[in-house]
Amino acid sequence: MSEIINNSRLRINGFKDIVRQIHEGRDIVEAKKELAEMMKVLPHGEVITAEQELINEGIPEEEIIQFCDVHSNAIKGILNEDNKFDFPIGHPVHTFLTENKHLKRRTELLESLIIYSSDKTDFDDASEELLKMKHLLNELMDVDKHYLRKENLIFPFLEKNNVTGPSVVMWAKDDEVRNYIKCAISALKSIEKVNHDELSKLFSQFVKPAVDAVNEMFYKEENILLPMTIDLLTETEWYQIYSQSDDYGYALYVPESEWIPVGEEPIKTETSNDRIRLSTGSFSLDELESIFKTLPFDLTFVDKDDRVKFFSEGPDSIFARSKAIIGRLVQHCHPPSSVGIVEKILSDFKEGRQNSAKFWINMRGKFVHISYYALRDKEQSYLGTLEVTQDGTEMRSLEGERRILNYD
Repeated sequence: MSEIINNSRLRINGFKDIVRQIHEGRDIVEAKKELAEMMKVLPHGEVITAEQELINEGIPEEEIIQFCDVHSNAIKGILNEDNKFDFPIGHPVHTFLTENKHLKRRTELLESLIIYSSDKTDFDDASEELLKMKHLLNELMDVDKHYLRKENLIFPFLEKNNVTGPSVVMWAKDDEVRNYIKCAISALKSIEKVNHDELSKLFSQFVKPAVDAVNEMFYKEENILLPMTIDLLTETEWYQIYSQSDDYGYALYVPESEWIPVGEEPIKTETSNDRIRLSTGSFSLDELESIFKTLPFDLTFVDKDDRVKFFSEGPDSIFARSKAIIGRLVQHCHPPSSVGIVEKILSDFKEGRQNSAKFWINMRGKFVHISYYALRDKEQSYLGTLEVTQDGTEMRSLEGERRILNYD
């Protein structure tokens, strides 16, 4: 046992020495070769231990954060990039990895747009590709929910095990990724017409940094964070993470089935005997669920921070929705061409200039009525927005009166 511990300590110290050298400006190619020779297989836990010790020894956290990508590049090809995770659907690890697959698909599609564009004449119109790029960036911003679960659910359990490095270093890198994507979305927002040469320049300046940062985080999660966390956390702790995950939402994917570890009792929610009391009466949870599923219109609630918090599931929903939108910015749930209208409505509601907005459209043979209402408390402070969508085709065609019972 002591030999194993000594070997581990030697690897950690050797790793730290090379990390310091890279930090001080040593050539990364040369350092990577030495690191590869020293450790054919580098246990992921030792990477985190070394990083944690460097922080404890006085290297400023800000410098560790700046060094993080260099460190990651240096250990690529040394860490096992073929980690085989075998977790059931619903387990948080399975969910994180599946989200990464969907997010990776978006980064691949963004890169493919530029590959496609490179085959075109520089001055040909590329407005359609620009629109696709905006849409993909909006979808990529769903990574925010993925990061929120990581930061607020996984990091606290690591800290309980005296591992604070990830919550310092990786959280800061998460924020960098968010900022890159937001910057790209903002830069492209007001642009409507471009040629292929201009699109390529926009991609290089704004989109590629976001894509590279997201891809880099995939690597760090799958080769460092998740393997280490799997080693440290118990099934009970994973179940606690699972039971709170819905509160933050998911990125482009929703777990398809419930996960309950062997020996764990299902998390109890409100039962049908519990009453949800309002100013004019009360419901059981079952009654309220049934009401929302029976209403002849769709409801969507967006909170004061512009995040989707609830939607009803009626028998004939107008627009297809999934639980993946929960926690998402409402601006990212609409096509880029209509985001300006959405932001105008939200701004007018928040500033108290308006309390409702209504639209009606003809869609797939239906007359669809869409209303937005500002929600306010007793002091008239803004609480959020309620969207009501209804198929008004039948109502619009009614004539005369019906006073006799007739089921149809």
